[in-house]
Amino acid sequence: MILVSGGVDSATTVAYAKKQGFSCHALSISYGQRHAAELHFAKTLCERLEVAEHKVVNIGLDQIGGSSLTDRSLDVPTEPTSAIPSTYVPARNTVMLSIALGWAEVLGAEDIFIGANAVDYSGYPDCRPEYISAYERLANFATRFGVEGGEIKIHAPLIDMKKSEIIALGLDLGIDFSATVSCYQANRAGEACGYCDSCRIRRNGFEEAGIADPTRYFN
Repeated sequence: MILVSGGVDSATTVAYAKKQGFSCHALSISYGQRHAAELHFAKTLCERLEVAEHKVVNIGLDQIGGSSLTDRSLDVPTEPTSAIPSTYVPARNTVMLSIALGWAEVLGAEDIFIGANAVDYSGYPDCRPEYISAYERLANFATRFGVEGGEIKIHAPLIDMKKSEIIALGLDLGIDFSATVSCYQANRAGEACGYCDSCRIRRNGFEEAGIADPTRYFN
């Protein structure tokens, strides 16, 4: 079971899991995000990587707001900050992992992959190794599978990697990063703004890796 957003990290995670021999069931979440182009890129990515199945589940985090990614009255920040930015979506990874966990139980899958990263990222609390470990404990405590003696493993293979290292790994695994989108406010064609935190992290990753940035920008 793999959470797929259509960006650099999730694309690399899918390719990594396939390389490890897993039969991959991919899950994307339409949660009311303004950068909905990522769902189209996730679909294309899953088709190219020939995953066993790809589902898109709709939930309404925009109904509670609290983030510039789900509340269009808030501007996506374009300047760096030392604080957790407004692009943090409250409980997003917890909600997504919970849906993935439910589908994993239905399929009898013991392994859930997420492309969380705690090195080159925006400081989100649900991208830290401590969070992944805590959620894994919860998953085994709160499911019939876990109670009956099974063991669910939450894999975050990229969590300690720099963005440049993730990009290098993805290229080694055959990922075409021109077919991914990372921008928090990408347009429908998947063109990026070039200014948001995610764009900066992505651009710096390609520069540090010494690889030409294939991102298309609308500015």
